[in-house]
Amino acid sequence: MWKNYSADYLKNNRARGGSIMAASFIAALFLSLLCSLFYHFWLDNIEGVKLTDGGWHGRVTGKISEADLEEIRHFANVEEAAVNEELSHAGQTVIDIWFRDKGDTYQDMTRISKILGLTQDEVSYNYQLLSLYLIRIPGDPMPRLILPMYLAIVAVVCFSLILIIHNSFAVSQNHRLRQFGIFSSIGATPGQIRVCLIQEALALSLIPILLGMILGIALSFGTVTVMNAFTEDLAGGRQMPFSFHPVLAAGIFLLSLLTVLVSAWIPARKLSRISPLSAIRGTGEPALKRQKNSRILAWLFGVEGELAGSALRAQKRALRTTSLSLTLAFLGFMLMQCFFTLSGISTEHTYFERYQDAWDIVVTLKGTEIGEFGRMEELRGLKGVTDCVLYQKTEAVCRLPKEVQSTELKALGGAEAFGEDLISVGDDILSVESPVVILDDISFAKYCRQIGAEPRLDGSILWNRFWDSKHSNFRYPQYVPFIEEEKMEFVVLQNPETGKRADSKDADWEHGIEIPVTAFAQEGPLLREEYGESDYPLVQFVPLSLWQKIKGELGIGGGDSYIRILSQEKDSPELLDELETEAAQIIGTEYDLETENRVQEKLDNDRMIRGYELILGSFCVLLAVIGIAHVFSNTLGFLQQRKREFARLMSVGLTPEAMKKMFCIEALALVGRPVLVTLLLTIIATATMIRASALEPMEFIKAAPVMPILAFILAVLAFVALAYGIGGRKILRLSLAEALRDDTMV
Repeated sequence: MWKNYSADYLKNNRARGGSIMAASFIAALFLSLLCSLFYHFWLDNIEGVKLTDGGWHGRVTGKISEADLEEIRHFANVEEAAVNEELSHAGQTVIDIWFRDKGDTYQDMTRISKILGLTQDEVSYNYQLLSLYLIRIPGDPMPRLILPMYLAIVAVVCFSLILIIHNSFAVSQNHRLRQFGIFSSIGATPGQIRVCLIQEALALSLIPILLGMILGIALSFGTVTVMNAFTEDLAGGRQMPFSFHPVLAAGIFLLSLLTVLVSAWIPARKLSRISPLSAIRGTGEPALKRQKNSRILAWLFGVEGELAGSALRAQKRALRTTSLSLTLAFLGFMLMQCFFTLSGISTEHTYFERYQDAWDIVVTLKGTEIGEFGRMEELRGLKGVTDCVLYQKTEAVCRLPKEVQSTELKALGGAEAFGEDLISVGDDILSVESPVVILDDISFAKYCRQIGAEPRLDGSILWNRFWDSKHSNFRYPQYVPFIEEEKMEFVVLQNPETGKRADSKDADWEHGIEIPVTAFAQEGPLLREEYGESDYPLVQFVPLSLWQKIKGELGIGGGDSYIRILSQEKDSPELLDELETEAAQIIGTEYDLETENRVQEKLDNDRMIRGYELILGSFCVLLAVIGIAHVFSNTLGFLQQRKREFARLMSVGLTPEAMKKMFCIEALALVGRPVLVTLLLTIIATATMIRASALEPMEFIKAAPVMPILAFILAVLAFVALAYGIGGRKILRLSLAEALRDDTMV
């Protein structure tokens, strides 16, 4: 009987099933998109770990013979075992092992180590890779949370969807309250009513779930394709093709079905518990529990505004999905736009604008001492090269008497007033970080002429400035002289390992090198560099010829060397690419090098930002689509849900024009409230970000993303208005008699 009743009801009340079908479609779409993307990211993480650390599961190290290796290979669960030639050395063989059943890795590795007579210190595991298979190895020192985080997010999304879309089922079921009250009065049990409602939800949801799954998978495929397109030309960008598995499809279907059924079961359980008398007395029509005037809407729009506000409050639960979805969509989109705008301003300030004229191409010679490279003349002779500098960076400690501090710095309390952790202080001595930048002799002579000093190769140039962090911030720094130049004829450089804190008892003050100071400067050479980890370093620039004399005694060496190239064609990507290729050819393959191109790096940065905006913006659009879809699903049930409401309004003289105005006000309020809330939150969050980034507010105001945000809001408003237009058109076509007709047993 219930089967026939449900079939007849669904056939004759298709409009009321629209909300449920839309909710099921949205749930399946969102879960399908999310699960498909997470599956892709999971595989991408696995591939990344394999490329970085290898795909082995366990590893043993020791004196392992060929016979031992064969014994490992014949172990029941071992899929493969091979000698790691890179890590093996005389007397110690490293064996990488792969297992068929990864879950037994720890137990099998323990058995293998006992058979070979190895200690636990000689056994290691690929913790990161195994954690991606949800395998936790005892002794893992790091929390491995990537896959658990993915699963937790899916669980939270499922729970959130249940909280949201169960209102669609509640609205539909509440309109049948009187019907089920009558059925209860003639003997229908609560269990039979629940089964009836669940089977109706199942019948309405199957096709929308399948369609939502298909569309979600298609959207995830499109997202991955777009991501790969954005990373295709990026340096080090790894391309991961879209992957899908039948088991994943089955899991998504079951998860979507479970989410929908739980969402339907919650209001069905509540409905089945209502007494027959209460159910028969109820009308299922949305109504206010407590009358409250809509003062703002009434003040703005008059009587129609007050009626629209009352109607929205009566539908508060039914429109919860719309309100939450639109609020999250607007908040996410606004914050994303403001964040990327601030990030772009900051990046331009601190990187691209700051180093606009400092470099065009930088070549990093990894693990190469500056004195080992001898092809600078060939690089300087390349067509289009205006300047070429070879340099190296290292860290040292500089010992200074306190009395040499500048008058301006002493007036601020001295260097010791700016942080004991950054500048070590003794009784009469300062020990400060002193980054050393070694320039080739030709470039050092050019730097001397740049600052108006006599070119000399027997001493260092001090970058004589100190950041006054008490009266300025890092974004707009103010500087005072660090040293009283007349009092400083030489500096004492020390190795950071031996030149410890000035007040330390084991500081080795005898082991230091005196270097003449040939000049002081308020500006550095044109290099793409930040000098030192400290905010208060005493940077020194020394020529290569002097450095080769003192580095052995200082015991400082190693690291990378850099070649900075300036070109005549500063803004031509093609010419800079060509110059970058020619420079790499001259340097040769015997060096481990890495090249960077300023224009290409700017293009890559812009491409990455656009990719992030596209992906995050797509999620915001998806949230907006959920809200809009719910508005459309509500309009499908306008006739049944609100016809009595509008019949009463028509009976007291409300004109069609006034009803149209009421619909417009409802649409505007439905979008306007989330906009106002999110706008306030966005202003607070953006002000906090501006303050944290130490930017001038006017800089952000001039570049504020007003147009994208306004376009997004207007697009959402247009679709919501369209939905209300469809529903309003149906209502306005009704006669008063049709509106008042009882449909209790329909």
